[in-house]
Amino acid sequence: MTEHAQVPVRVFGGPTALIEYAGLRLLTDPTFDAPGDYELGPGLVLTKTAPSATSPAELGRVDAVLLSHDQHPDNLDTSGRALLSDVPMVLTTASGAQRLGGTARGLAPWDSIELASPDGGTVTVTATPAQHGPKGCEPITGDVIGFILSADGQPTVYISGDNASVDVVKEIATRVGRVDTAVIFAGAARTPFFDGALVTVDGSLAAEAAQILGARHVVPAHTDSWAHFTETREQFQAAFDAAGISDRLQLG
Repeated sequence: MTEHAQVPVRVFGGPTALIEYAGLRLLTDPTFDAPGDYELGPGLVLTKTAPSATSPAELGRVDAVLLSHDQHPDNLDTSGRALLSDVPMVLTTASGAQRLGGTARGLAPWDSIELASPDGGTVTVTATPAQHGPKGCEPITGDVIGFILSADGQPTVYISGDNASVDVVKEIATRVGRVDTAVIFAGAARTPFFDGALVTVDGSLAAEAAQILGARHVVPAHTDSWAHFTETREQFQAAFDAAGISDRLQLG
C-alpha cells in the first residue's frame, strides 16, 4: 500500500469495522450479538435492532482490537468480549484496560504504541481524545478514545471512536495534520442523559470533521443497528451531499 492507496475498511454494523493496514488486520469496537435489549441502569435500556453482517468465526485473523471504550454494549457486547480473549492485543482506555485485563493495554490520549507488521515494518497506533457527549460528560459516559494509524509510506487513518465534539477534531487536526482516511462513528446517538444532546456526531458534524481533517476518504460507522441512533446512514450521506463532499465517502 502506498501513501495514496485506498485503505480497505469493511463495516459490519454499528461501530464494528475491519481495517487492513500495512499488513495488519485491526478490528474496531466488536459487537456481534443478536438483536436484543441491554439494561444499563434505571431508565436506560439500549436496544440492538439488527444483527452484524459477520460473525467472529468468519473474521479470520485479527491482529489487534482498537476499542474506543468498554463500558457501553453498543461498542463492546457479550460476543465482542468473548472475542477479546482470542486477540493478541486490545488497545483501549486506561480504565478499560484495568477492567478487561488479559491482553488489554490502556492508552491515554496522545499515548502511542508500535505494532509489528507481518510485512516486516511497524505501525504506530496513537490514541486521540474523544468526547462522548456535551462538554463535561465524562463522569456519566466514562472515558473514550479514538485512534490514529500511521506507518512509513502509508496513508494516515483516523478512527474517531464515540465523539460528539468538533472542537476535539480541531485539536486532533492541529496535532496530526491532514489524514487520508477517517472512520467516523456517527449515528447522532442520543440517550435520556444530557437532555437529549448528541453523544456522537450527526452527518453534518461528521462532514465538518472530515473537512477539518482534510480527509480524502470517509468511512461512516456507528450509523445503524441500535435504537438510540437517531440518524440513518442515508441521512449521513445526505449531509455529505449538502456539504458538497459526497465524493469522499467510502461506502461498503
